[in-house]
Amino acid sequence: MKPSNEMRLQLESRSVNEGYARVAVAAFAAALDPTLEEVNDIKTAVSEAVTNCIVHAYPNEVGKIYIRVRLFEQGTMEIQIHDRGCGIADIRKAREPLFTTLGGDRAGLGFSVMESFCDKVRVRSTVGKGTTVTLVKSIRGRDATLEP
Repeated sequence: MKPSNEMRLQLESRSVNEGYARVAVAAFAAALDPTLEEVNDIKTAVSEAVTNCIVHAYPNEVGKIYIRVRLFEQGTMEIQIHDRGCGIADIRKAREPLFTTLGGDRAGLGFSVMESFCDKVRVRSTVGKGTTVTLVKSIRGRDATLEP
């Protein structure tokens, strides 16, 4: 299926860029006329995925985060967040609630949060080469809230 619109964004894996990423993706989603709740869902999921790149993919260095957003006519948006960091050795384990490789104040809920705010979450990763998280969200939009 061909997207009706697409954007790409490249950021350094600095914590200061997380806020920009979430706002940029949410602003791009405005073309689908999302509700405030849908915008907040998108922002939260993107924030979690980008934070994972910053904290886990590049733990001792600054690397690149690549974001690709595609909008489809049916009101679906697909957000890919990709890094070329260390990768995830065990994706299944990493997706378990409360699992974290860092400990400390990290809750280990990133993937759980993404899953709760999106319709689909796919994760592909290769150790030493990086990770791609794909978030899929159907936008019903403000018009849907007006229907009886």
